[in-house]
Amino acid sequence: MPLALPAAPARPRFSVLGPLTGESAGRPLALGPLKQRLVLAVLLSRANAAVPVDLLTDAVWPEEPPRTARKNLQVYICTLRTLFGREDGPDRLVHSSGGYLLRLAEPELDLLRFRALARAGRAAADGGALAPAARLLRQALDLWQGPPLADLRSSPAVDTEARRLEARCLGVHEDWAETELELGNARAVAEELAELAERHPLRERLQAARMNALHLCGRQAEALAVYDTHRQLLARELGLEPSPALTARYRELLTRGRTGPAAARAERTAAPNGALLPADTADFTGRTAELRALVDELGTGNGRVAVLSGPAGSGKTALAVHTGHLLADRFPDGRLLVRLRTADGAPRPLPEVLAELASLTARSTATTSTATTSTAPADSGPADPGQAAALWRASLAGRRMLLVLDDAPGEAVVRELLPGSGPSAVLVTSRSQLAGLASVRRVPVPPLAPAEALALLGRIVGTGRLGTDRAAAARIVDACGLLPLAVRVAGTRLAVLRHLPLAEYAARLEDPAGALDELVAGDVTVRARLDSGWQDLTDQGRLALARLAALPLSLLFTLPEAATALGRPEHLALRTLESLTDTGAVTSPTGEVTAHAALYALPRLTQLHARERAAACLDAVS
Repeated sequence: MPLALPAAPARPRFSVLGPLTGESAGRPLALGPLKQRLVLAVLLSRANAAVPVDLLTDAVWPEEPPRTARKNLQVYICTLRTLFGREDGPDRLVHSSGGYLLRLAEPELDLLRFRALARAGRAAADGGALAPAARLLRQALDLWQGPPLADLRSSPAVDTEARRLEARCLGVHEDWAETELELGNARAVAEELAELAERHPLRERLQAARMNALHLCGRQAEALAVYDTHRQLLARELGLEPSPALTARYRELLTRGRTGPAAARAERTAAPNGALLPADTADFTGRTAELRALVDELGTGNGRVAVLSGPAGSGKTALAVHTGHLLADRFPDGRLLVRLRTADGAPRPLPEVLAELASLTARSTATTSTATTSTAPADSGPADPGQAAALWRASLAGRRMLLVLDDAPGEAVVRELLPGSGPSAVLVTSRSQLAGLASVRRVPVPPLAPAEALALLGRIVGTGRLGTDRAAAARIVDACGLLPLAVRVAGTRLAVLRHLPLAEYAARLEDPAGALDELVAGDVTVRARLDSGWQDLTDQGRLALARLAALPLSLLFTLPEAATALGRPEHLALRTLESLTDTGAVTSPTGEVTAHAALYALPRLTQLHARERAAACLDAVS
């Protein structure tokens, strides 16, 4: 009868993809005291590579190693060798000129198995075998039991090793997500990446995968919000913009494009296209619904016109410029912005505007070389404004250009500048709704939502400072009427006055007598914008607004209450309210209801300004 051979000794197995553990023959191994476990953690995280003695020393004694550090380290190494068995322990953990080398096979360490599965998954994906690739990458991720070496990260050296492992895990997560998206499994990816993407907001590839997954699940608004949050964080923390590839994907989502993830991963850069727009706002916040409406309307190439209307300071120009930058690839012949008012708010003469457009068009044509000089108006065009306007409209006929007409005082000048035909589009901003313009898409620009206004303030003053007194920050944006201009001015003032507590500044803004005096930052003042709106009103409109401003501050009011304040019958008071609503001076936040059921409001800063101007008029009379 043959003799039975003795069973081979069980080899230990270790795990670093979570808490540091070891087991042999199904039983847990005692890994020793803290310092010994720190040595083992570094050796395992760099298995099959020489680890310098200095690195091990730093892991155990991060501040000041004792004189006996090297001898103590040798004791820990000697003890660790016993974990691998008496027969091969000295050969598994050896000393060389480069340091200590721990030799392990793939089944003995979860990190080695993770690397092997990840390599195999990537190779399968590169070869087009997507389903096997997704399974292999999933198996690799399933080896993780939590944050690596979570119980030992008080040591800076171990923490560094753990962060390196986490970065590898994130890369595999991204590979897995992109592979599953190409297989059509968007819902699984959206669920898996939700928490992970929030914990790693600067990982652009991770954010791109989450955007694609949410979009393919039909969660369009959430997909757009992912990009917006990422862009704002990059600008605030690093002073950077998202990559051209991610920005291009964002534009596709805005237009409801459904290109595949593989195409979304390809780098795309926009060619120069004669952009004569102001720089985009680095901390642009919110406005997702408005952006969608504008892109849907203007990005079709069918010569559409959109009007952004809202009170002074609501961010119409910033929204228009942001839209222009997003639509760069739709308008290869140029994107131009021309202001229809002077710096003091007075309407600019039409001939002056046409001369500027002629100059800008010539510059854009020179940049893109897509239009002949014969079609662009010359700087010395006809003296008759009607002929000059006709020549301008003719020059747009064969072009794909986006024209932004900023701060239009009325319909007349806009009509003269609109193209008669062709693919060029026009985006108009105005405090009025420009009711006399036909066949235009009107997009109202209301104040920001409270959360958006707080986010904007935080990007200016810093989220850390905002977090010191979030309640006071909410009071500040509320006192600003949630208007982007006022919030931006308040944030800039706070950024300069670093010593000023948020609560103290909130109290200043809440004081009706001094709020407008506080909303000044350099040469930017909220009062100046409100002055311009006041000047746009007729004498009757100013008088009506001054009387309505005497109502309780920031409270909704009814038609009968307005009629009493105006001293007019209700049918005449209704006409006055409708006229003031068209100018943005009065808002009606309750939607479609009968006149007697409607509620009206004066924006807080508009009401304070109207009270101020009314008092000034009385002082002048007396």
